[in-house]
Amino acid sequence: MIALDVFRKIPYPKIRDEQTAWLALLATEDLAQARQLAAEYPWLAEIYREMEGYLHRPEEVLNMFSEALRIMDRNTVQYMIDEQLEQISEQQNQIGQQQSYIDQQETLIARQQAEIARLKRLLDNKTQR
Repeated sequence: MIALDVFRKIPYPKIRDEQTAWLALLATEDLAQARQLAAEYPWLAEIYREMEGYLHRPEEVLNMFSEALRIMDRNTVQYMIDEQLEQISEQQNQIGQQQSYIDQQETLIARQQAEIARLKRLLDNKTQR
């Protein structure tokens, strides 16, 4: 992470690479810097021309911003849905585990009731003799 204000103040080595060009683009403050960078990195010239066009057509920037917000809203909604689906899945797993435990307990109770009934019958048979 590089702070752009630090990039402007401290002279970075004059390495002519793409990363330095992008940082310089983001840190550009005036047209003279833009012209100098476009001369050093010719592929930036097109980007600067496009940015200049936005000065004459600001509604395009607003449209892009609106589109970006729409996409972010859609992504946020999708994220929330995914989170809720995950939570539902976890709850269903917990319910399934609890139901399995309940089923085991009911089976155990039924066996114990059957054993109690058998022992009562044995006791009744012994007391009747």
